Amino acid sequence: MAGKLLVIALLLSTAIAGGALYYLQIYGFYYTVDAQPGQDVQLMEQDTNAPQPIAYTGFTAIDADSSPIRYRACFTTDLSLEDLSAAYVESDKTEPRVAPDWFDCFDAQTIGTAISEGRARTYLAAKNIHFGVDRIVAVMDDGKGYVWHEFNDCGEKAYDGTVVGETCPERPTN
Repeated sequence: MAGKLLVIALLLSTAIAGGALYYLQIYGFYYTVDAQPGQDVQLMEQDTNAPQPIAYTGFTAIDADSSPIRYRACFTTDLSLEDLSAAYVESDKTEPRVAPDWFDCFDAQTIGTAISEGRARTYLAAKNIHFGVDRIVAVMDDGKGYVWHEFNDCGEKAYDGTVVGETCPERPTN
């Protein structure tokens, strides 16, 4: 009898811990980002290498303090890909990070397919938004836009344990 109770207690505690872990990874750490009109979507200008806001509507975003790469956003713009590419720095980061299923405006597979087929382009929005992390913006030919954070060269080195080197900025201390 005691053995059955022990097995039941172990199975129950395992199920509770697994459920809590799932909830925390998928829902728990995320929060909705408050929109700041005119500031949420910016791209790096080719001439100045400074971020400049672009015209957009329908902005929605999520973020989490637990990781610098959990930021995701969606928006719509009237600017054409040709106008954007003529004025702003394009990015070589073409694989968007997957968002939680409940943030349904951001489908990384659809965005990635559109980028690889040439129906969308990626642009650099900000360098080192967090240490070693750049903000990337993808805009589709129909005006739908998406934002995510991506490791840059310094971030990839810093987070995999490789020596960062002199070309990277000083890492902030906590």
